[in-house]
Amino acid sequence: MPENFKELLKQDFSDQEAAVKSWQKLAKALEEAQIQHRHRVTGPLHASGWQGVDSRYAFLKMEASETQLGTAQSDVTSIATILDTVQVEMKQAQHTLRQSVRTAEADGFTVDDHGNVADGRPCPTGNADEEAQEEHSVRVAVMAGYKNDIQAALDQASTADWKGMQLLQKIDAFTLDKDYGAQAAKDGARTVADFAHLDEDSIPSKKDPKENAKWWAGLSPQERQEYIDAYPDKIGWLDGIPSADRDEANRKTVDLSLANYDMKKQNGELGIHDQRQYEGLQKLQTALDKADGSSDSSKQLYVLGIDTKGDGRALVSQGNPDTARNVAVQVPGTDNDLVNVDEQIDRVGRLQKAAHAKGSGSTAVVSWLGYDAPEVDGSMATKGRAEPGGNDLRNFTHGLRESHHGERAHMTVLGHSYGSTVVGVGASHGGGLDADDVVVVGSPGMGVHHAKDLNMNPGHVWAGWAPDDLVSTAASNQTLGENPAEKEFGGKVFDVDTSGHGGYWDEGSESLANQGRIIAGKRPNEGDYHWHAPHTPPETGPKW
Repeated sequence: MPENFKELLKQDFSDQEAAVKSWQKLAKALEEAQIQHRHRVTGPLHASGWQGVDSRYAFLKMEASETQLGTAQSDVTSIATILDTVQVEMKQAQHTLRQSVRTAEADGFTVDDHGNVADGRPCPTGNADEEAQEEHSVRVAVMAGYKNDIQAALDQASTADWKGMQLLQKIDAFTLDKDYGAQAAKDGARTVADFAHLDEDSIPSKKDPKENAKWWAGLSPQERQEYIDAYPDKIGWLDGIPSADRDEANRKTVDLSLANYDMKKQNGELGIHDQRQYEGLQKLQTALDKADGSSDSSKQLYVLGIDTKGDGRALVSQGNPDTARNVAVQVPGTDNDLVNVDEQIDRVGRLQKAAHAKGSGSTAVVSWLGYDAPEVDGSMATKGRAEPGGNDLRNFTHGLRESHHGERAHMTVLGHSYGSTVVGVGASHGGGLDADDVVVVGSPGMGVHHAKDLNMNPGHVWAGWAPDDLVSTAASNQTLGENPAEKEFGGKVFDVDTSGHGGYWDEGSESLANQGRIIAGKRPNEGDYHWHAPHTPPETGPKW
């Protein structure tokens, strides 16, 4: 019998618990140091517009330091998780061991200091009757069971201790001149997560925001951090969990993806698709760097989803949607992808500024490119892209309701061009978007025939259209439903003073101001409904 029986039986785990707390505290300090470095060092320097050869080298050095802090935080979190998992496993083994010893002794067996089990009753002699012999055989079997239980408890403790030691030997959190790699940190965190039984299969997969929020709330802070470090690409897309946690996970995914594309570029393996996604991620990182340097918390960016597959997807909020009084979600249309993420961020910035100008509390505006937007081809004339996109948009808005703190926010969902079709399809199914207002501009149709089909008060369905916008004049009433800017649709129309399909966000325009009013929960200046006119197909298609 192993010699650790007595030690496990009497083990006091207070020292191990204290060690876990110390490592957790250090991980939190490293995380805070990285955040402070981002907001007080690299962020302000990026925002200042510092350029030139010196700046490039300085930023490389500072960003390397920031990465080191993040990787060290991940490693230290892993150490805390390993120690915590080992002591939990050993506590369970100790409980099993003590219970086995107590039960064995209650049955008349004795257990010595080495864990050996003996029967205190005398063994029957050869001339004992059959009943006595049978009773003895039963006790021998029971005694063997207790021996097995004791051995299993010792094995559980020994295995946890050995596995923990092996994992700890692989982690070197304090050699800062080593080659830190985001992928290596993620792989290490995933190995530790598996050891701690925080496996990928435990992450909810049904896209139910309520289920996601409940699951996330049931985890300890350390478990949540381990999931973020190990599975950032999964956690970052979980509707219903806090936006700050999604942002942390998605920033890790951005770092991983950029590092991967950097390596491909160095090896001459960067294809056309990779080059476009690389360019998009670089634009996103530039926007994040500049926003991190702002002292205005409403200008902070939160990455709520990022994916480089296909044309790419990006969900970026200016302002924290979990705390803002007003929350808006802007859905772009045809021919938008990851490459023009900077344009989408600029657009939500203008919408936020317009809402703030109306003085009705804090506002967060999300650019939601969470679907595969159609190209300028036949796909933009059907609901084929809008149907899956609408479902995901609905999960997203319901998720924002789950993660929001305090009083219910005023939520506005806006759609431009084909994005309005996505909004309409999302609103017309599954009980709707749970939005207070819906705004569409340059819409080719919302996939429905009447505003009442959108699961909300038609008086809060707003459309804007420019007379020379061919999408909202000539293309509507075709294959994507009735024109929402026409009186027969049953909604409202706000005044537009801009021209073309892309002018609705022009600085200083009434078009932008009216969208800001709606986002702020106020009524816009109403405009004229669109009238029926002979259809003249455009020779070239604008971005829907």
